[in-house]
Amino acid sequence: MSAVGHGNGPTPDVIMQLGTAFWGSKTLLSAVELGVFSELASASALDGEVLRERLGLHPRGATDFFDALVALGMLQRENGRYANTPATELFLDRAKSSYVGGFLELMNATHYGHWGSLTKALRTGLPQNEVAKDETGRKPFEVLYADPVRLAQFARAMTALSASSARMIASNFPWQKHSSVIDIGCAEGVVPVQVALMHEHITGGGFDLPPLGPIFDAYVADFGLGERLSFTGGDFFTDALPQADVLVMGHILHGYDVAGKRLLLHKAYDALPSGGAVIVYDAIIDDQRRSSTHGLLMSLNMLIQNPGGSEYTGADCRAWMQETGFRESYVEHLVGPDSMVVGIK
Repeated sequence: MSAVGHGNGPTPDVIMQLGTAFWGSKTLLSAVELGVFSELASASALDGEVLRERLGLHPRGATDFFDALVALGMLQRENGRYANTPATELFLDRAKSSYVGGFLELMNATHYGHWGSLTKALRTGLPQNEVAKDETGRKPFEVLYADPVRLAQFARAMTALSASSARMIASNFPWQKHSSVIDIGCAEGVVPVQVALMHEHITGGGFDLPPLGPIFDAYVADFGLGERLSFTGGDFFTDALPQADVLVMGHILHGYDVAGKRLLLHKAYDALPSGGAVIVYDAIIDDQRRSSTHGLLMSLNMLIQNPGGSEYTGADCRAWMQETGFRESYVEHLVGPDSMVVGIK
């Protein structure tokens, strides 16, 4: 067997880094679970031994753990004292409203383990989460919503996932032309809350399965918007959608097959007035399917999590909207991997 000399040719560095990328991912997820960033936020900076004791960690591995977070750019260290970076201070302190760790908590508690079965999902086309193990024949969200603890965690995760896009939708969409909004599959209601905060004339609320009602109401009340935003319980596949000038479907269509996506767009069309709009936002894949790494990986996540879900391109969604009857549509990038597809009736 001859030795391989790299010279100026390809090296395996990128391949090896990608193959071990889950090491860094799990290090961050465990740090969020342990409350590393919240502990440091309350103390500004801590000696490594003090931080280890506060977190209840065993001496073996603790220093490597903290220094790995430094190397990953998640912590800073000076003279043996650890502190958050500006980003982790803002986004990973549980006490701050800007906390996005709720989504990472969900990834750690459920999705991380599910991804270990990706090969099986690719071979079978079947989900590999709790739905695959549930023998009652319940739908995915019926399984999730039956557990109050997991439901609350999921709702927080959806807020963390959608908050930045919600602010962009609130600032970029021409709300002055409309007076009401309903978020379909609203979870805690981050989108209508952000829209209502920026536009005092807007009323509306959210639509989701009934168990989410109290969670929505509590979240809306925290912003003092209870008089302008209300919750409607129902199933968006079996019930008519509430009527409003604008309907929003955020991180919803990717959970269903093409027939389900088309059905939801038809139901939105029926509920909208002439001139009304539907805003669909997801990790939209680029039309050439070459550069949207997050969107393509999210599509694999849908394979693992749902019986028929997948991400889609902006061209796909615009074609479905045209088939449905929307007279106009456009795609606009929001933030990070998310883009919105807007359809005008």
